[in-house]
Amino acid sequence: MFGGGLMELSSEEVEKLLRAGRVVKQVLKRAAEIVKPGARVVDICESLENLIYELGASPAFPCNVSINEVAAHYSSPADDQLEVPDGSLVKVDVGAHVDGYIADAAITLCFNPDFMELVEAAEKALEAAIQLMKPGVSIRRISSAIEGEIKRLGFKPISNLSGHLMRRYLLHGGKSIPNVATSYDAVVLEGEVYAVEPFATTGIGSVVDTDQVCIYSFIKVKGAKNRFEKKLLKKIKSKFRGLPFSERWLLDCGSLTQIRAALQNLASKGALHSYPVLKEAGGGLVAQAEHTVIVLRDGPLITTA
Repeated sequence: MFGGGLMELSSEEVEKLLRAGRVVKQVLKRAAEIVKPGARVVDICESLENLIYELGASPAFPCNVSINEVAAHYSSPADDQLEVPDGSLVKVDVGAHVDGYIADAAITLCFNPDFMELVEAAEKALEAAIQLMKPGVSIRRISSAIEGEIKRLGFKPISNLSGHLMRRYLLHGGKSIPNVATSYDAVVLEGEVYAVEPFATTGIGSVVDTDQVCIYSFIKVKGAKNRFEKKLLKKIKSKFRGLPFSERWLLDCGSLTQIRAALQNLASKGALHSYPVLKEAGGGLVAQAEHTVIVLRDGPLITTA
């Protein structure tokens, strides 16, 4: 059973995970081609999300394009005017699923050679973590490897962001892989699937919420104050099944003003979970590297490599 920590995955589950991983790999390859200074971020998000569909999968969450000190959760709102700045550091985080079986990976694109060592720190930390993704290995040991590699190269890991166990239709499945050593005593188990994602920064090593929310996910049916909100919530529940979504994906339901107000109300009433855009607390630059890994008896299988 997917993500259950059982002794083995079925061949059908593994194939769906691998299909999703191949899609994400191709989408990130396209990202490396289209993300350039001057490109509109909304065009990048929509192009990559559309490619996921073209390749036979569905987005597992809205494409994240997080620039410089923005660490995560920035996905263009429908009326976004943001462009990729000159000399910037751009994290592109993409998820795809096949029948709920998820692949999640990210790359950092660097348009300033002065920032390349920061990108390398995240990538080296990811390599060190994946090598340890074997049944019975403690998550504390994996986190220590991530922290040690980032600090070895002169940067700080972000302490309040982490990798995560994934289950079918569930992006965050109950276990985390912190980017710093902790007293967390869980171990990785055979048959589990993880998104492993080190974040390295030139800042103080933590992120804070901003006031901007670009991404939501369904929690439960409650709090709708009118017919439009009830209809919207019903669609969200049936279409996304708890996976994160963007307001851009609901524009066939009404005006942007209507949709945005409804999402904000439903989040305030506890029907939706909101994901604030996250920034490095000290204003430092942030780099990210991420792969999805199946923990097999003989070691890690990277679905997005």
